[in-house]
Amino acid sequence: MSSLERIERIKESGGWLERYRHDSASCRCPMTFSIYLPPQAEQGPVPAVYWLSGLTCTDDNFRTKAGAQRYAAELGLALVIPDTSPRGEGVPDVPERYDLGQGAGFYVNATQAPWSEHYHMYDYVTRELPALVEAHFPLVPGLKSISGHSMGGHGALICALKNPGAYRSVSAFAPICHPTVCGWGEGCFGAYLGDDREAWKAYDATELVAAGAAPIPLLIDHGTDDEFLPDQLYPQDLETACRARDFPLTLRMQAGYDHSYHFIASFIGEHLAYHAAALK
Repeated sequence: MSSLERIERIKESGGWLERYRHDSASCRCPMTFSIYLPPQAEQGPVPAVYWLSGLTCTDDNFRTKAGAQRYAAELGLALVIPDTSPRGEGVPDVPERYDLGQGAGFYVNATQAPWSEHYHMYDYVTRELPALVEAHFPLVPGLKSISGHSMGGHGALICALKNPGAYRSVSAFAPICHPTVCGWGEGCFGAYLGDDREAWKAYDATELVAAGAAPIPLLIDHGTDDEFLPDQLYPQDLETACRARDFPLTLRMQAGYDHSYHFIASFIGEHLAYHAAALK
């Protein structure tokens, strides 16, 4: 396990917002993540909420736009915020596209060249990063929940559904609920995973629920004015799959909200309170 290089430390809401760089075994390149340690971490262990961001984002978007640290400080939650993909020289990319390559890891383990050498964000988020955090931050033990936005909402859902018992709770903002049937998902899954659409289903929340994933309550918010709602997100498909299995889903359609961080900032306090209750 590689050592961490701290590259930033900022006092915020009584705690510390820190950023680290390390050599990733999963992604085979340097990776960056941020962690917020609330003031309660100075007194004893605190649980963590992992946040997965969406297309084009780095760890910086959430930590600067969502206003989450104030709520995390009140609730005694650590926040762990990874990047959305491997990056750097030698890491494949499609610079003319925002929805494939760097900034668009889609939280899968790629099996197809040239992506398969570096694009293993699923292993990074579910295995490598938690092990790294728990080893280097003894006051952040293995008690954790997960959340995310858009592509990261998709990531949060599949991480929880594919790893029963690993997370106490899961929530998502505007997640891509059925990526195997939408343009974003088809483009990335075809590139990263190949032409076998059956293999894609292993990274699709709607398909995982329909195939018998162990129940975990899902909290999902969508904005009714989200420009991507009709053609990319498909919450109705996940709702249908959950209803067929009596799978616990709270799907909230928030009137007038769009896909932006204004939407996330409006409800992040409720989501973190939801996770804090599950993490007690």
